[in-house]
Amino acid sequence: MKSLHVEGATPLHRLSVRMKLAGLFIASLALFLTDDPLVLGGAMVLSALLFATVGVSFSEAVSRLAWPLVSIAVVAGATAFFETPVHGLVVFLRFATLILLAATITATTEVGDFMEEITRLMMPFERLGLVNAADIGLALGLVLRFVPEISTRYESLREAHAARGLPVRALKMLAPLIILTLKDADMIAMAIDARGLRRH
Repeated sequence: MKSLHVEGATPLHRLSVRMKLAGLFIASLALFLTDDPLVLGGAMVLSALLFATVGVSFSEAVSRLAWPLVSIAVVAGATAFFETPVHGLVVFLRFATLILLAATITATTEVGDFMEEITRLMMPFERLGLVNAADIGLALGLVLRFVPEISTRYESLREAHAARGLPVRALKMLAPLIILTLKDADMIAMAIDARGLRRH
């Protein structure tokens, strides 16, 4: 499977997962404490510059960020229509900044490190009988692995449609994409159960 992680030796690569997650949490709080477009715009520029330092090529960056940013733009457009253009701009800048920061963290962190850290952070809740820490860590790891895989599947389907001379329409490819994804999920679930990775 394709991974979101990018090999590198930048300061962000060397920073611990806990510090990166704590930084993302603090940044999230700060972004929701202001509605100033200038402040949020500055934050988005800084987060974009930070993302540019992790070694992701331009084409790969577009592939990773295009759909999330388009989705945010749609929500921001609806906010601008039903409320005010300024509110719509604030929504876009705020969530675009968060996506850039999250993309930076996933690009500089191994999936296994994410899983271990989340499992450790969930241990207090497991002692209270609220969750299974290992299952949460495993679920996060699978999500991080499946996101780029779904994108790869979509590109394969798009190329297959184009090769057959069929019009490339996202809605037409949605059904086969969902079927292929569910098949992969089912196979992974069987592999997990066969290896006893989940604790019951």
